[in-house]
Amino acid sequence: MPGLNPNLVSHTPIIEPGTKPVVQPRRNFHPEIEKQIKVEIEKLLAAGFIKPIKHPTWLPNIVPVKKKTGVIRIWTYYRDLNPCPKDEFPLPNMDILIDSTSGQGLLSFMDGFSGYNQIKMSPKDAEKTTFRMPYENFYYTVMSFSLKNADTTHQRAMTAVFHDMMRKEVEDYVDDLVVKSRSRESHREF
Repeated sequence: MPGLNPNLVSHTPIIEPGTKPVVQPRRNFHPEIEKQIKVEIEKLLAAGFIKPIKHPTWLPNIVPVKKKTGVIRIWTYYRDLNPCPKDEFPLPNMDILIDSTSGQGLLSFMDGFSGYNQIKMSPKDAEKTTFRMPYENFYYTVMSFSLKNADTTHQRAMTAVFHDMMRKEVEDYVDDLVVKSRSRESHREF
């Protein structure tokens, strides 16, 4: 997917005025882990999700996380950027979402795979998402799931996209969707 139109939604970290940028000390990795990290970085570069940066002001480390499959994923440790205020955009109440599906004839469950990556970073704030690698520094052009308030930004986007269908044919909780209908025939319409 090319991503959501930034005029609809983009992510802007809320940073308290007077907050000074932080450069975390460089973390070293085992050479085997570093090779796997490089593969992940190349995937992110090829997708256009990150870009190199020469003179960053914020510079956190990454944390490699090994998945059950043995694949390494990278998570950026935004502890210094994340003490920002919480975005109070309301997340749906799970009990109400579950209750709204009762009595339906057919349900389709969907996961918004890489949904966070469909939301662009605000251009003026993208460079705050830099991260340190042993060989180069990068920043995200799309919203990273490890940023504070990423879940509410994603919910705001889904609410904007599905506003006319929510509570009727679609239920949405951040990046999980349920399409519901009384019959198979009416389900195909959606």
